[in-house]
Amino acid sequence: MSADRLVIAIDGPSGSGKSSASRGVAKALGLAYLDTGAMYRAVACAFLDAGVDPSDQAGVIAATLGADLEISTDPDDQWVRVNGRDVTTAIREPEVSSKVSAVSTLAECRANLVARQRAIIESAAGGIVAEGRDITTVVAPDADVRLLLTADPAIRMARRQLELGDKVDAAQLADQVLRRDSDDSTLVNFTTAADGVTHLDGTYLTLEETIQAVLDLVAKGRV
Repeated sequence: MSADRLVIAIDGPSGSGKSSASRGVAKALGLAYLDTGAMYRAVACAFLDAGVDPSDQAGVIAATLGADLEISTDPDDQWVRVNGRDVTTAIREPEVSSKVSAVSTLAECRANLVARQRAIIESAAGGIVAEGRDITTVVAPDADVRLLLTADPAIRMARRQLELGDKVDAAQLADQVLRRDSDDSTLVNFTTAADGVTHLDGTYLTLEETIQAVLDLVAKGRV
């Protein structure tokens, strides 16, 4: 593990707490932060803006490859833009959440976004915390610390409900958390830790305890 540059890769299903934990770890260590899921969501905004139907695979692929995508890596100032439009808020809307699997389940789209994610990670001079669904195995398999963060499905649903409030009903919530996990698992394994990846069950951990568990792993690796 380099003393000058640290890369931390965190995977996990929807609602596992990986985004909040990753931001907290990045802040604690003074590292950049990359929310790769936001990139998939931004591309979903792009194809919806262009009037492309989610079932039009060729259209979705074209929208992905042609997307002018910018994303902040500052954990204290998160934003994302696609084709000149600020979609920081729009990517969290139920309509986008329900359509993002049209991007994430296409191998061509994943390959394009993985290449972009790798470039962002490489450009982070002091290091970065990158989180998503295939970071530990595909995007950054050589990261200094690799972690799979999971939680009980009921807990994940409850956490996402707290986050979204009355924006979604029970059916929409299940779609965002459980259906998306099922769809994305056709291309990526983010439920079982790969060799060399530490599994952390955050079901009964607070956010602060989860962040500390990751920091402890980093400290252990630096001994």
